Amino acid sequence: MEEPAFADHHGLPRATVCFRRERSDAQWKCGNVHVPDEDMADADGAEWLFDVLVAGSAEAYQTFAEEYYEVTLNLAAIQAVYDLRPLTQEIVSALNQEVTLRDLAEDIAEIGYPTAE
Repeated sequence: MEEPAFADHHGLPRATVCFRRERSDAQWKCGNVHVPDEDMADADGAEWLFDVLVAGSAEAYQTFAEEYYEVTLNLAAIQAVYDLRPLTQEIVSALNQEVTLRDLAEDIAEIGYPTAE
């Protein structure tokens, strides 16, 4: 909630939902959710909004990304990211041959993603 990217220019939160997964986590997490109608299917909207995260698998992301971006993706590389394995040039290239690990260095450092180097 204190991440500046999730606030407007006045510092007010701009996120309506938040899922997180830290390095030591085995799955995605969220806070307590108020569900207005417990009997309604998908009452909190999680499946509709986050079906890829709810599925929680590299295969689900691969299906989504291949349909959305109209590309073919390497499942082993996606699984490596899902497992938070240290990022290598081999993994990056398997996902996008036009991007280098060096191109991502600033983003990787900002989010604290592990690297092999």
